[in-house]
Amino acid sequence: MIENHLFSAIRAAIPAMDKPLARLIDGTVETYGDALALSARLANLLVARGVKPGDRVAVQVEKSWPALALYLATIRAGAVYLPLNTAYTLNEVEYFLSDAEPAVFVCRPEIEQDARALATRLGVGAVETLGNDGKGSLTDAAAAFPDTFEDVARGPEDLGGILYTSGTTGRAKGAMLTHANLLSNAQTLKDYWRFTADDVLLHALPIFHTHGLFVASNIILLAGASMEFRSKFDPKEAVALMSAGKVTTLMGVPTFYTRLLDQPGLTREVTKGMRLFISGSAPLLAETHRAFEERTGHAILERYGMTETGMNTSNPYNGARIAGTVGYPLPGISARVTDPETGAVLPTGEIGMIEVQGPNVFKGYWRMPEKTASEFRDGFFITGDLGKIDEKGYVHIVGRGKDLVITGGFNVYPKEVEGEIDAIPGVIESAVIGVPHPDFGEGVTAVIVAQKDATLTEDAVHRALENRLAKFKQPKRVLFVSELPRNTMGKVQKNILRDTYKDIYRNVA
Repeated sequence: MIENHLFSAIRAAIPAMDKPLARLIDGTVETYGDALALSARLANLLVARGVKPGDRVAVQVEKSWPALALYLATIRAGAVYLPLNTAYTLNEVEYFLSDAEPAVFVCRPEIEQDARALATRLGVGAVETLGNDGKGSLTDAAAAFPDTFEDVARGPEDLGGILYTSGTTGRAKGAMLTHANLLSNAQTLKDYWRFTADDVLLHALPIFHTHGLFVASNIILLAGASMEFRSKFDPKEAVALMSAGKVTTLMGVPTFYTRLLDQPGLTREVTKGMRLFISGSAPLLAETHRAFEERTGHAILERYGMTETGMNTSNPYNGARIAGTVGYPLPGISARVTDPETGAVLPTGEIGMIEVQGPNVFKGYWRMPEKTASEFRDGFFITGDLGKIDEKGYVHIVGRGKDLVITGGFNVYPKEVEGEIDAIPGVIESAVIGVPHPDFGEGVTAVIVAQKDATLTEDAVHRALENRLAKFKQPKRVLFVSELPRNTMGKVQKNILRDTYKDIYRNVA
């Protein structure tokens, strides 16, 4: 008999039923036994609501303990978990529901009436609610069901989740992730980052995203470890938890680390009990990496992944964690750099398109066979990320393919220019974009966040870059803003910047 591929591995990793899995902000401790019982009740409820193996369960709720248990319940019921960003409007959610055709939609109580009307119109079978306090019609109904459940058999190639890409360049695509994709990646990371049952992770990431759900949560479950489970990141509390020796690891986005550096209590003494700091989901500034190591003695471990693949590369656990790189391909995963036009594999050190191959790579895009076929070459997934692999084997990401600036026939990689700008005194961070230019096709344009006391001007930035970059790489305009637009995972939304400044060269002769 085929077992439930992912959940069988999670069940086998449980060290003891009374082992703490999650400590909540109010001090409540949820054990592995509690997780099995609640996920069983929820799985029974899903089946009662008509969920069959392979059906989608769409979820747009705030982070809570029952929300995590709902993920496990969906896997146990043989269904496909479809988490949706809590920032999406109901108008945006309509697309996902119509495309994925879920059997159940779990939403926040405050949008229940509109969600039910939408579900009725789209033919979604059932709607349940779950609030940020972990209460709602979902948990109320589940309380009446048994706390045991016979897990539905699902094989390695059966779907476990669908994650929609951000859709910044058109129609959002649903990345289909199999049980094997999710399990192999989490097991590899658990071993590579040396997680054990002794670890306690400060889990402050959202769980609608691969980072907080399929990386952080699955690793902890497969390691039999524990979490301080929080709905959001509080840097002051994080320092207190570290100081008290209550956590050993942190997974975060770069913003977590910049906010920690603002805490005067962040010292080597406070962090001496920490085993590992991991950063991802957006590029970590080299300056942040250096400042954090100077303050704490810990080198942040940066890694590289994406919705369609989970994690692809990581700086080493032992060995140099080099700022500005994302490390080596993970065990079992191959990476190569190719010419974006011809697909030819490029030599070491040359910049091109990063392609990856491995058991982590998704099955394809939901109901988009032609798009799926176009994104693979010789068994490698074309990531859309531009980068290089240096002579030591470290992977460097220089930008998204869509962020490449072509000016006067020359290619300009934004990260190279951003690195030079960020080194200018008084600059906090920058984003380099290409916008329409009547003479050059695209004009290299820099958008800068400066320190409050800085007296930076556009001319000063131009002078600082004069001897640092080739003329065609130098920004034709330098603009100053108070902050850069970011998505919920901290990535700079360059599409918004391009739209905002699309007309600045319109009157250039």
